[in-house]
Amino acid sequence: MKSPNSALAGVRVLDAATFLAAPFCGTILADFGAEVIKVEQPEVGDPLRKFGTPTECGDTLVWMSEARNKKSVTLDLRQATGAAMFLKLAKQSDVVLENFRPGTMEKWGLGWDQLRQANPRLVMLRVSAYGQDGPYRTRPGFARIAHAFSGLAYLAGEPGRTPVVPGSTSLADYTSGLWGAIGVMMALRVAEQTGAGQVVDIALYESMFRLLDELAGAYAKSGFVRQRLGPDTVNACPHSHYQSGDGQWVAIACTSDRMFARLAEVMGRPELAQFAEFATTAARCARLAEVNRLVGDWVGGLALEEVLAQCEIGEVPCSRLNSIADIFEDPQYAARENLLRIDDPRAGELTMPAALPRLSGTPAQFRHAGPALGADNEAVFRDLLKLDRSALAGLRHAGII
Repeated sequence: MKSPNSALAGVRVLDAATFLAAPFCGTILADFGAEVIKVEQPEVGDPLRKFGTPTECGDTLVWMSEARNKKSVTLDLRQATGAAMFLKLAKQSDVVLENFRPGTMEKWGLGWDQLRQANPRLVMLRVSAYGQDGPYRTRPGFARIAHAFSGLAYLAGEPGRTPVVPGSTSLADYTSGLWGAIGVMMALRVAEQTGAGQVVDIALYESMFRLLDELAGAYAKSGFVRQRLGPDTVNACPHSHYQSGDGQWVAIACTSDRMFARLAEVMGRPELAQFAEFATTAARCARLAEVNRLVGDWVGGLALEEVLAQCEIGEVPCSRLNSIADIFEDPQYAARENLLRIDDPRAGELTMPAALPRLSGTPAQFRHAGPALGADNEAVFRDLLKLDRSALAGLRHAGII
């Protein structure tokens, strides 16, 4: 049950999407008290249930985390009766989430025009590979394709080597879900003020392209095409990864001349910050390899804990490159309660990332992990559509639920 101090108490969301992008928006909303009804294909459910490491109940760890706090109903939107039921649910909801290829919802009679007619206040989030318009609108795509098309994957990796995965293969999905949540919240505010809903349209590639700092501006201004730089960057130095004497890796980030002066002091080479060759960011970037060698030699002469301790004393931004095992042992993660540990009746003990952001007055609340397929059919269809058990049995026999 939603607490009355939940940030989104009273907001109802129909999550008709699959996998991660739009559904992650639903996860964020559900974490903060929205009633999110996950609409899945009868018998098979969302493919996300089988994506990743399976748990004791058959659903994966990804599903248990990213479908948390949601209700699950089954409904075949491809059948006219199923589409009509969805439309009735939308009439009583505030938000609809979908991430099918453009035109799919329209094919089912559930496009924006039909939904808006049923509920003028409705907000509809539409996430797709390339957006709802443009020459590529009907092309299929996943997060990996978005990383490629956005320009992100081109930058990931070592110079002259095969471009690599920029972190998680699902990065664009999660980022699009975040943008989706921002868009939905803004659109809900407008709907509250004006009574008019609207479409939030997000392309997977756009969610990544928007994060590429000055890439577009630099090309437009001078024709500069940034290449793969491995652990380095173009606008700061030293700003890289270095291996300690005991074989561990650290990140050191000096984004200003003052920060480099602190690092030089910590290294026992304060004079470096005074030399013209190293005194400014531009000068250091021009001598990237030399600066990295100096810093690398210093880091390589110490054990990891010594590097971290000296940088902390000198107020130089530095961190070990954490593995997930390191994260589970880190006191900062523990203090911030970033790892949510639960005991689920279907899957046993689970650990998942805690909800973000942290709100002081209306914090996120965990209610349950990802539900079983169709776990809430009876309650949702009875309460919202006034269907009795006999009617539900008939729908189930027809394969509609």
